[in-house]
Amino acid sequence: MTWDEVLEYCLAKPGAWQDEPWETDIVVKVGGKIFAFLGSESRTSVGVKCGADREIADEWLLRHPRDASVMAYIGRYGWNSLRIDGTIPDDELVEAIDASYEAVLSKLPLRDRPTV
Repeated sequence: MTWDEVLEYCLAKPGAWQDEPWETDIVVKVGGKIFAFLGSESRTSVGVKCGADREIADEWLLRHPRDASVMAYIGRYGWNSLRIDGTIPDDELVEAIDASYEAVLSKLPLRDRPTV
């Protein structure tokens, strides 16, 4: 997947919308909460919630030691940065994006969840 394809996939999720909360950093939100960090300049990775805690998210680091890393500041909450240059299979990237979206969506109050 390319960066543009990842962005397009994220934005196709029900209720998803693009935001730039920090200058030119692009994120995708649902119900006002971020589920994907896409950055701005490098366009080489996507930051997603890979587990409820660091221990679960570390499974990604074990499977893809060169292409997955703990995100700064929020990594302790299960967020990882995954490279999107083709080294992690597309189906795994899609799985990670889907899981991040679902994790964030499940924490939203019912009134803030998109209707499908």
